[in-house]
Amino acid sequence: MGRWVALLYGLLAYLAFLAASLYLIGFLGNFFVPKSIDSGAPAAPPVALAVNLGLLALFALQHSVMARPAFKRAWTRLIPEPIERSSYVLASSLCLALLIWQWRPMPRVVWSVSGAAALTLSALFWLGWLIQLASTFLVSHFDLFGLRQVSAYLRGRASPPIAFVTPLFYRLVRHPLYVGFLLAFWAAPVMTVGRLVFALATTIYILIAVRIEERDLVDAFGETYRRYQRTTPMLLPFAKR
Repeated sequence: MGRWVALLYGLLAYLAFLAASLYLIGFLGNFFVPKSIDSGAPAAPPVALAVNLGLLALFALQHSVMARPAFKRAWTRLIPEPIERSSYVLASSLCLALLIWQWRPMPRVVWSVSGAAALTLSALFWLGWLIQLASTFLVSHFDLFGLRQVSAYLRGRASPPIAFVTPLFYRLVRHPLYVGFLLAFWAAPVMTVGRLVFALATTIYILIAVRIEERDLVDAFGETYRRYQRTTPMLLPFAKR
């Protein structure tokens, strides 16, 4: 693959990620988008539940399988290594777009709050997204989404490995990005059955995925990461080890 083609591919994958991520915010928050998590004609509850869980499972499988080192080694025998991460980002964005497109609303209300409680939950919703975004920049946003790799390939250089660092949020918890997602997924002034299914399923996925990711990090950074595990909570700030 030509270097400029790889760069263009990486940029398109990144733009797909931005579009899907921004739409997800409106999708979950029920604002600014033509199709949200609670909009549209509801299907029969068993059908809606089956379809929605299938979409969530597809996203979880793609997200986890393609991130594993063994898959990456096999995958880069078929595609150039510099676009491996961009391909992962593009596949994740497409799976997320499919989930949003085919989601079946389940609009029955589980809880609804107003006044100060609604304002607090709305603030936590936006705080979650800010924590998630900031966490990517605190480590290496452009490496995480494949731009650093295709940029280095364009310059004819190897993409150097990422150093292990623990800035800001990473001194409180080992996975602030996941903390941001959990806040955004659960902080809802109006919680419908569909939103609850989404929040429960993604929480279960995060709790499983974080364990798998921890093993990969130990393999990558060895005793340095083990010491980090011993001194810093996984997801709950200030929790005792």
